[in-house]
Amino acid sequence: MDASPIFDRCTFGSLTRIADLDTRAFQVQSRPQSAWATGDYVVGVVTDTSGYRAIELPSGRDMEVAEGDTVVGALGTRRATLEMTGSWRDIGDDGVMHALTRAGLFGYAESRSTLVQRPLELRYQGHVQRDGEAVTMQSVVPSVDPQPFSTPTVLFAGTSMSAGKTTAARIVTRRLKRMGLSVLGAKVSGAGRYRDVLSIQDAGANWGIDFVDAGLPSTVVPEGEYRAAIRQLLSRMAEPPADVAVVEIGASPLEPYNGALAIEELQDALAMTILCASDPYAVLGLETAFDMLAPDLVTGIATNTAAGIGLLEQLTDLPAFNIRDNDTHDRLDALLRDRLRIAEEMPAD
Repeated sequence: MDASPIFDRCTFGSLTRIADLDTRAFQVQSRPQSAWATGDYVVGVVTDTSGYRAIELPSGRDMEVAEGDTVVGALGTRRATLEMTGSWRDIGDDGVMHALTRAGLFGYAESRSTLVQRPLELRYQGHVQRDGEAVTMQSVVPSVDPQPFSTPTVLFAGTSMSAGKTTAARIVTRRLKRMGLSVLGAKVSGAGRYRDVLSIQDAGANWGIDFVDAGLPSTVVPEGEYRAAIRQLLSRMAEPPADVAVVEIGASPLEPYNGALAIEELQDALAMTILCASDPYAVLGLETAFDMLAPDLVTGIATNTAAGIGLLEQLTDLPAFNIRDNDTHDRLDALLRDRLRIAEEMPAD
């Protein structure tokens, strides 16, 4: 394997945004699979673009790649119930792997929905190395001193992926900014993409951070590893002088992204919980299976119509309305002010 610097001939996935791979030379060396681990930076050559062909760059922009292009990403695992599952552990001896997310989350796709395109296919070329040592996401993130996270938090959880969490978080961010508050936007579990935290900043959040900043390509990792990472992440989240935090957990807390553990770690800061639901029955199921979650509001796809809202009211005693509807914003503002104990000095609009 060529051990010469190749950083100027690569496309970098957004999982590399915490590293300096695009500005400092590195080498590429093949390693036996017994030495691989979650978060290792690896290099792959694109072999099939018949499906997805875009890579999310460290800037957050998407770039189309072509067969023969070299891409740098990180080994990880995805367990998306509605789209795709796969892991680096399933990569075979032939080195065929896939971009499980556009951020460069590399593994072998074991299953996918018929509603999504084939993932970008690559062939493993080797690990990113410096001075003979593998460069990993964990190794490039400096440790921070532990400090308690106490910023009043509006938490967004879902009954599944694609239930409307990020959309709802953007709306709430805008309402909070119109109240004159400084906002920290964060995503503490899920599979690596940069777009979600960027979209919260685009909506007005003063700061943005996610689990990639704690050295994780996705949060499908053992509980002990995740707990150590989220405590580092919460210490980082405690640094900005934000008035309020808008925090999203990926997928559902019942899925293997450690969302339940994230809620546990955030308990002391929680001021309000918004549950984004894919359908009314899913709300009832989540309430039954996960008693730690006590939503102050149900919104999302399940509230798109009066029929959905009516069924939610029949099945649960939770307040439910579609916050994408501008006519609900007075109710939303009142709920935010109440839970966050914000004096109503002026209207939000």
